[in-house]
Amino acid sequence: MTLPADIKETFEGWKTGDATKDAILADAGRAQTAVTYAVVKGDPKSAVLSFYQAGTALPGSQDWVKTIVDSGSTFTGAVRYHSPDLEVFDKKSAGLAYCSDESKAFNKNRKTQEVERTPANDDSYVLYSTRLEKAENGVWQTTKLVSERGNKTCTP
Repeated sequence: MTLPADIKETFEGWKTGDATKDAILADAGRAQTAVTYAVVKGDPKSAVLSFYQAGTALPGSQDWVKTIVDSGSTFTGAVRYHSPDLEVFDKKSAGLAYCSDESKAFNKNRKTQEVERTPANDDSYVLYSTRLEKAENGVWQTTKLVSERGNKTCTP
């Protein structure tokens, strides 16, 4: 997945030095990037979504992508994902909570390319709570995903 040059995603603190934890975190990050990629491509049914997501997370992400695409929007700017809190339950399941800072990310009109520069507010900061399960192909798929804008855990 290659994102356009005007979109930057950074993942701070997503390396632990533990091979299993790092694999889980890497795939969780790719699942997040897959959503951005699907929005940019204008494709709620993008194969990358179903590669990195399953369970209730997949239709939820597909619906969210469809809402953005149907509104005629896409993204531009930078998003910082940080403060990952990972718990490995067993060899095939884990839980991960993390924050995103979207204060430097903006909606962009898909046709005109006009950027909607909105000032940052509490809704610019999101807490994600996820469950990941190891698929047969070895990928740690996000199977449950809940997001909460303005959660005090993530606001500065």
